[in-house]
Amino acid sequence: MTTEFDLVVIGAGSGGVRAARMAASHGANVAIIEERFFGGTCVNVGCVPKKLFSYGSHFPQEFALAEDYGYSVKGWDFDWATLRDNKSREISRLNSIYQRILNQAGVTIFEGHGQVLGEGKVSVGEITLSARHIVVAVGGKPFVPDFPGREHVRISDDLFYLDTLPKHVAVVGGGYIATEFAGILHGLGCKVTQVYRGDLFLRGFDDDIRGFIAEQMEEQGVTLKFNADIASIENSEGEKRVTYKNGERGVFDEVFYATGRIPKLDDLFAEGAAPAMTDAGAIKVDEGFATSVPGLYALGDVIDRVQLTPVALAEGMWLAAQLYGQQKPEATMDYHNIATAVFSHPNIGTVGMTQEQALAQVPAVRVYKSAFRPMRYTLGDKHARSLIKLIVDDTTDKVLGLHMAGEDSAEITQGFAVAIKMGATKADFDATVGIHPTAAEELVTLRQGVRITA
Repeated sequence: MTTEFDLVVIGAGSGGVRAARMAASHGANVAIIEERFFGGTCVNVGCVPKKLFSYGSHFPQEFALAEDYGYSVKGWDFDWATLRDNKSREISRLNSIYQRILNQAGVTIFEGHGQVLGEGKVSVGEITLSARHIVVAVGGKPFVPDFPGREHVRISDDLFYLDTLPKHVAVVGGGYIATEFAGILHGLGCKVTQVYRGDLFLRGFDDDIRGFIAEQMEEQGVTLKFNADIASIENSEGEKRVTYKNGERGVFDEVFYATGRIPKLDDLFAEGAAPAMTDAGAIKVDEGFATSVPGLYALGDVIDRVQLTPVALAEGMWLAAQLYGQQKPEATMDYHNIATAVFSHPNIGTVGMTQEQALAQVPAVRVYKSAFRPMRYTLGDKHARSLIKLIVDDTTDKVLGLHMAGEDSAEITQGFAVAIKMGATKADFDATVGIHPTAAEELVTLRQGVRITA
């Protein structure tokens, strides 16, 4: 068996697989090491199963809506095991696809725990591999703070494999994962309380969008408990008895913690082989993803720049081209105007700056907003709404940010992200004829803006 390679990649998630496959396409002799599952967090316990569960959680709302259109949907039932197992079958299919992609690219696969031994050396089991370049792309793992009763909580990974669906749950956290899980569990029929220590969840997103999502979730029946934190949890006959730091108490079947993710560095480096780290505990890299160890690179969630699957894919492609491509990429990765979505209920699509970020960079902005009831709900008394917001540089007329919350927000935002990446102005939006009747047309018919100065 060959143990000498041009490149060894540790971690077969999105970034690692892309780096390995593209390096191989440039002619490099590549090996990849994976100890858990192919496809990484996104495919196995992240984006993909979460989106499938999100689809599943919308059916009760769809059944109720169907009655407004003359359909009689009576006596429907939900079987958790069917959703869970169908999801697992799909994930297994995707795992095999990732392996097949690597095999077809000529990448040598090693299954086991990879450890960096030093410059140019990696171990996997009893085998030592040599390589001129090593890429660490092991991703992250859920973080749960230390407190009494920590052992009684579930992490986000656990939701995808529960034996039974709990009736009453607490979801702790204020990021996109916690907010998505709260909406999914509520949609599947659980009574949900989301607990967050801050004033309002989804920190870093536009404030109008944050407030709008909170209103919509409460309207749906999710209990939002802000400015609250858990002091301890006791397990009593299967019930999780929660004591909050202010002395209040609550009882739940399960408590899910989604309080952030940290780089997965467990036993990754042999003694003396670790590169420099950031203050936040991520691997420190330069603009070319090089660490402080010669020939050692890192990308994806383990470097804690932008924790998004498409970003890891782009980083892997950039690095492979930089190391082995005949045509070198741009000097550095471009992280500006990265579009993203939160599959909350309702979901969020966003690209560019928030209002707060824009005002920190330009003297004045014009803000255009539209809150409306989607057309499909107008035949009944459902209170689902959408919110659209554009942030425009008052001096240059350039659109700096687009934020949407509501049905199909992610799909709509993806298209407009191209325009914003190209530097579209509000005049360009105004000159575009809308498609009627759609929610997306609101973005090209906004006319009344409010000028706001820094």
